[in-house]
Amino acid sequence: MKHVALLVAGALALSGSLSGCGLRPLYGGGPDGAVRSTLSAVEVAPIQGQSGWLVANALKDRLDHNDAPARFRLEVKLDDQISGLGVKRDDSVARERRTLRARYQLIDLSNGNVVLDATAGSDAGIDVVGSEYATIAAEKSALERLSGIVADQIVARVARYAQTAPGAGGQ
Repeated sequence: MKHVALLVAGALALSGSLSGCGLRPLYGGGPDGAVRSTLSAVEVAPIQGQSGWLVANALKDRLDHNDAPARFRLEVKLDDQISGLGVKRDDSVARERRTLRARYQLIDLSNGNVVLDATAGSDAGIDVVGSEYATIAAEKSALERLSGIVADQIVARVARYAQTAPGAGGQ
């Protein structure tokens, strides 16, 4: 019991020191906070291709639009590449790298201004095996994972914008 009291006291001291340095929770204020209300007011413009469909769906899942009127539009352009890495003695590829990069802009619908212009991206290694079906399945799996990672990066950056922008999210 003594250890629990020490842990609680330490946690309280740490939280007090963090608030003194200006740190605050990103999603502070709950569903009515600046970040959540801004994220729910972002519509995702259509994104071309299979990777675009996956990223758009991942973004929509994370933004939780909830039929709120859109105040922002997120426009995303993707670059999806697969390149061979390791080469075997018979000149066949042993390993691939799938890279998904996104350039995105957050546009304020009230005036058409671009309020955020940034990039996100990630890559994944893929083993090329004897079965073409298995390699294609691994490439698709990598794209699904990368789409989620890129969507997470975009939403985190939009949330940071919402936290710091004057007037965003009703601040």
